[in-house]
Amino acid sequence: MKIISITGGVGSGKSEVLRVLQEEFDAEIIKADEVAHQLMEPGKKGYQHVVEALGDSFLNKDGSIDRKKLAALIFQNKEAVETMNAIIHPMAWEEIRYAINHSDKEIIVVEAALYDDDHNAMFDEIWYVYTSVENRIKRLMASRGYSEEKCRGIMANQASEDDYRSFATRVLDNNGGIEDIRKQIASFLGKED
Repeated sequence: MKIISITGGVGSGKSEVLRVLQEEFDAEIIKADEVAHQLMEPGKKGYQHVVEALGDSFLNKDGSIDRKKLAALIFQNKEAVETMNAIIHPMAWEEIRYAINHSDKEIIVVEAALYDDDHNAMFDEIWYVYTSVENRIKRLMASRGYSEEKCRGIMANQASEDDYRSFATRVLDNNGGIEDIRKQIASFLGKED
């Protein structure tokens, strides 16, 4: 079993890399953001803790979380972000660890934005998906309709390229086409033709 972490900035093409790993290399894909979102559904263990800590101003009438309202609350208030992260992150990593331990796949890939030494230890390798700022902006403008200014604003709030490279075991260059990605992945996994 090989456990790989995939990381990279917004617009770097992580989704395409994950798709290739899943469809062509039979990897199990675990997305940390999706795990965290599931923990915050009504009735799940993170939901009640977050509501108790941050109030109910971001809930819909049916009790579900209005993600836009929650995002507005936590991005205006650094303390709220830290509170929510302190609640959800440990639970999410616990769920991820459980999924890894119960997988029957040879390759397990965890995609997450944030790492630390404690969590890095669970991975055999950390792959940083590198894409130039110019290509990332082009992709985001095309796929999400963002302005260049919005793209740069989002990127400014993410880890720097140096930060990503400092903890990456491998750098996957995603400035080329899909064939280039396939070749790099096959090489990293020792599965070249």
